[in-house]
Amino acid sequence: MTASALPRLFIDADACPVKDEVYRVAARYGLHVFVVSNSWINTPRETWIEQVVVGAGPDIADDWIAERAGPGDIVITADIPLADRCLKAGAQALKSNGQPFTPDSIGSALAGRMVGEHLRSMGVATSGPPPFGPKDRSAFLQALDQAVVRAKRVILAGPGR
Repeated sequence: MTASALPRLFIDADACPVKDEVYRVAARYGLHVFVVSNSWINTPRETWIEQVVVGAGPDIADDWIAERAGPGDIVITADIPLADRCLKAGAQALKSNGQPFTPDSIGSALAGRMVGEHLRSMGVATSGPPPFGPKDRSAFLQALDQAVVRAKRVILAGPGR
């Protein structure tokens, strides 16, 4: 496969706990990684890792990723609206715990997010995500590996980017 025929990985990096795992998988498969954030993040100095620092403000990093991710690409994010946009563009989206966002699950995830926002606006205390642990890291590595295999199939089956 040529470099343009390989999946690209986009990391919504500001709060991503699995950047090192993404780098490991990308190195194994020879993939290009975009590390997108609102401020500088220490990243390995590799030609296949591209740090993208966007302006400060809500959703600017999300917009940068959503405008570029498409079929055959993989986005690592906990941001549900970003995942929705990427899925609609044909990309895959994974949470840092390895759970994929899918066309079948994104609607209920968006609805749950809206309910949580509504409850918080009314002053109701809601719980955040569960603590991130070694099992999540392992599940993420397995899910990312599977996503790369699926992405390669998509690229081989469809028109290029």
